[in-house]
Amino acid sequence: MQVLRQLPPVTDPNVLVGVNPADDAAIYRLSSRLALVETVDFFPPVVDDPFDFGAIAAANAVSDIYAKGGRPILALNIVCFPKALSMDILVQILNGGAAKAAEAVFSIVGGHTIDDPEPKYGMAVTGLIRPGKEITKASARVGDRIVLTKPLGIGIITTAIKAQAAGESAAAKAVASMSQLNKAASEAMLEAGVSAATDVTGFGLLGHLYEMCSNSKVGAKLRLADVPVIEEAWELAAKGLVPGGSHRNLKFVGGSVTWGAKVSDDAKLVLCDAQTSGGLLLSVPKARSARLIDLLKKKGVLAAVIGEMVEGAPGRMWVE
Repeated sequence: MQVLRQLPPVTDPNVLVGVNPADDAAIYRLSSRLALVETVDFFPPVVDDPFDFGAIAAANAVSDIYAKGGRPILALNIVCFPKALSMDILVQILNGGAAKAAEAVFSIVGGHTIDDPEPKYGMAVTGLIRPGKEITKASARVGDRIVLTKPLGIGIITTAIKAQAAGESAAAKAVASMSQLNKAASEAMLEAGVSAATDVTGFGLLGHLYEMCSNSKVGAKLRLADVPVIEEAWELAAKGLVPGGSHRNLKFVGGSVTWGAKVSDDAKLVLCDAQTSGGLLLSVPKARSARLIDLLKKKGVLAAVIGEMVEGAPGRMWVE
């Protein structure tokens, strides 16, 4: 955002969601009944298996479309790949992305590849939405319940995988979570009627909650005991296997959080753990929260009520 603030402002009135305030995806109005949802994301491998990496990258890229309540329709592959590696590896990565796109029911219609010493993969994804129906992260309300749809700990576990210190169980749980589309969660949030939504990725749970609260001009109270975390992540965090991004996230939000006396240093890092293809973070009116939880569970999606939006300085958070 420090860079974006120095660029010329967007003045096109058809840009319904852009960089001011920043959100997960851009939304551009084509007519009174139709708008485009645009997003892009790519990154280096977070797991060893090329097919799994491709599937995770695709699920992560399309997540921003789901977070806004859009329906993905097509994507372009973005590939950075070294000439020294076998093309068979790249084929597996792309097949992983294609399999996830097929599951999400959108088409991959092309892309671009460059030579790069470090492999990277992702997508630019286009979706559709009706103007006025988009779910932003700037409309949470005091009294809303805060719901999370995937467990935390992904950054810690992928760091352990790179260090060859993650067990098979932890790695399998992380791959399954990262590969899971947020499609069903998005359908549930639209049916229930949420106030605001975002997805939990590189800024960690508290970083993304801070953005939602700041943009919505509310505060938030979280209950650590109710936040879902992949069990093995606690032991790995205690061993210091925490990514640098999680430490930076904690430093960034630290001044905006009032920590309960029982919240440990490890717990603070878990709450700020940088996620890849994390779940949706939803702010839902109390009267609709039971309906949302029921819909999520029926769709086989984790549904954890982890706190509520409260009055307070924009972005202020309390963790008990």
